[in-house]
Amino acid sequence: MTRLESDLLDKIRQQFDSSPYPRIPLDKSPKNNSNELYIHNLMTPVYLRNQKVIDTKGKVILDAGCGSGYKSLILAEANVGAKIVGIDISGESIKLAQQRLEHHGFDNVEFIVLSIEELHKLDYQFDYINCDELLYLFPDPAVALQAMKSVLKPDGIIRSNLHSSLQRFNYFCAQKLFTMMGLMNENPAELEMDIVVETMKALKDNVTLKARTWNANYEGEEGKERILMNYLFQGDKGYTIPDMFTALKSADLEFISMVNWRQWDVKDLFKEPDNLPAFLGMSLPDISIEERLELFELLQPIHRLLDFWCGHPDRPQTFVPFAEWTDSDWQVATVHLHPQLKTPKFKEDLLACATECRIFDVSQHLSQIGQFVSIDSAMAVCLLPLLDQPQPMMSLVERWKQFRPLNPVTSQPTNDEQAFQLMQKMLLTLEGFDYLMLER
Repeated sequence: MTRLESDLLDKIRQQFDSSPYPRIPLDKSPKNNSNELYIHNLMTPVYLRNQKVIDTKGKVILDAGCGSGYKSLILAEANVGAKIVGIDISGESIKLAQQRLEHHGFDNVEFIVLSIEELHKLDYQFDYINCDELLYLFPDPAVALQAMKSVLKPDGIIRSNLHSSLQRFNYFCAQKLFTMMGLMNENPAELEMDIVVETMKALKDNVTLKARTWNANYEGEEGKERILMNYLFQGDKGYTIPDMFTALKSADLEFISMVNWRQWDVKDLFKEPDNLPAFLGMSLPDISIEERLELFELLQPIHRLLDFWCGHPDRPQTFVPFAEWTDSDWQVATVHLHPQLKTPKFKEDLLACATECRIFDVSQHLSQIGQFVSIDSAMAVCLLPLLDQPQPMMSLVERWKQFRPLNPVTSQPTNDEQAFQLMQKMLLTLEGFDYLMLER
């Protein structure tokens, strides 16, 4: 490590010792935040990669750069029975993380003051590594990825992210400005934050930097964390999609998916997704996933984080895609409800929908795309058994026939083939929104 890198590391450590991040109250619980739990549940990326449902009991999960421990708490809540290990270079942050997990009753946890480069010192191999809001602080992200890969089990998965240089361009301008003003020479404190507020308030409202980054909420006590993490963030850097893939290749890791992958569909940016301009219509089906993601970011740089899952390379695909399933495959399929939907509120609303014969808004309980997704009362009745345990596909077909014995249009009896096709279509729709998981 060069002296420059060592000095920067010391500044970052000092910043988080004096202001542990995130500043979330100790008693706040993520139990009702299904979207956060969904992202941090190991089952989510494993199913996405392998089309396989796993049990998180006994898994070992690393929270690399755990900070004050709120993400560690989410990991513990989302992965029932897993051991959580948190590391951070800030001793003050580690103390808070330990207190947080103890406060919420988790004892199968361990927090250690340690840098990512020192991961080899741990006597652990991890099933899952969560490295959130940290990778972009490294002079070379590939070095950090390699360090994590060295302690990752052969079938393990890493979740990490980089700041987008395109989306955060104006914040990087602000950081450059305040560096020129000398506010980043040492660990920014109250004086430096006050100067930022004074400067931004003094600017005309139509000045680009103020118009695109400033919020009046930053001027109060609660805005200090945002000022530190945006305008005065030591070591912050931005990257592009090609940079992300270059780092993965350098670390010999294989890209699995963007974490919020449904929000990266380039076709969604066009007025008529099925009628693209001729050149794009011909070329888009043949370009790589990297090129698709880069195209999206160039057209619509809205994502602050390039948030991705990756793992060891050259893993063979062990499942048959749904598009290739035969009727025989479907007949032996098992249907699982995503564990983040197994909440008292979901059960209460599902039962109300079934008994009152009304539409059920599934998306209010879990949604990664902000789109309204609903089911009718008959389908709600079919989903009820999934609250207790996974169900065979054919058992749900029989349940559908029981509650929809007649075709509502023709009044003819619902035959086996009709019920099978209707259930198949419904399951594929709900699986496509991550509400259900299907296994052969």
